[in-house]
Order: sequence, then C-alpha cells, then structure tokens
Amino acid sequence: MRVLGVDPGLTRCGVGVVEGVAGRPLTMLGVGVVRTPADADLGHRLVAVEQGLEQWLDEHRPEFVAVERVFSQHNVRTVMGTAQASAVAILCASRRGIPVALHTPSEVKAAVTGSGRADKAQVGAMVTRLLRLDAPPKPADAADALALAICHIWRAPVQNRLQQAVAAHAARAPRTPPAIPRGPAAPHPSKGRTA
Repeated sequence: MRVLGVDPGLTRCGVGVVEGVAGRPLTMLGVGVVRTPADADLGHRLVAVEQGLEQWLDEHRPEFVAVERVFSQHNVRTVMGTAQASAVAILCASRRGIPVALHTPSEVKAAVTGSGRADKAQVGAMVTRLLRLDAPPKPADAADALALAICHIWRAPVQNRLQQAVAAHAARAPRTPPAIPRGPAAPHPSKGRTA
C-alpha cells in the first residue's frame, strides 16, 4: 500500500509518502513541504498548494491519501487556513479517484507513539525510528505527514474488516417492512348519530 500523508496548512503543507503493509517494515518514498508566502493573496496560495500536491501525486502515484482532520482550535484564522488546504488536498485526490481518509491528530499520535497526547518531538522521534531514518524530518509538518501515512497503513486493514463485518451483518439481517404508525381510529359512520 502506498499512502500520501498530508498535514494541511497554507504556509506549510507537509507531505510524505510511505509504502508498506501493517506488520511489516515501512519505507519512506518521499517527504517535504509545500510552501506559500504568508503575504500572498488567498486564491494564489490555494493554487500553489494545489500545484504542489498535484506534483506529489504525479511523482508518487499513491493508492490512498491520508489527510489530517481539521479540529477546532482557539485561533479561528489558523483553522480556516488549515481547512482550506485540507479541502484542496481532498479535491486533488478525489479528482483522480484516489480514496481519501481523514485521521484526527490524536488518532495519528496514538497509532505512531501509543499516546494520543504525544508532542511533536515524540511523533518525530517515532517516525524516525519506524522508517529507519537518520534524523527526524524537518520541519515538524513533514514528520506529521509521514505519521499520517503510517497511521493509515496500520489502521486501514482494521477499518476494512470492520466495514466488511458491518456490511455482512446488514446483508444477513432479516428485512422486515417498517411499521406504519396508526393514528386514532376514526368514528364509525353509524355511531354517534341520533334519529
């Protein structure tokens, strides 16, 4: 399985490609950051993110794209930029028919380090160890992108089995028509009349 991990951001959008299967050593195929100038127009920045991601998709041809799920923070401006970059990543992958998975930061941290509260240094150290790198990828956005790809490779088989089990259960379930709710009974036409 080849996965492109995307740690979305407008100024720095981390990207990393990991190949492998759960339970086996993983291989990093590429890591980097798509950068845009903070003083540029929003539209131009989004186009730059799109062009950068398209280059990564062209070069590495991933089977899946794993994007960090945007979560609420105190800084609304940061959340908006992250959400916009996330949407660009989802669009680029979907345009090519590549499945996209969204993982929360705590899911990624728990998958890679064993703790959903790990800090960036711990994530970088574990990514370095898991991918047998000489040093943690810099900046942290790049390490986070690799962590997203690792998380997806490890979680995808479990998620697939769960989805298959739910589908099998639904197929075996007896199909009974839904009950039709009945309102109050209407009075009989002959009752209640006086001659």
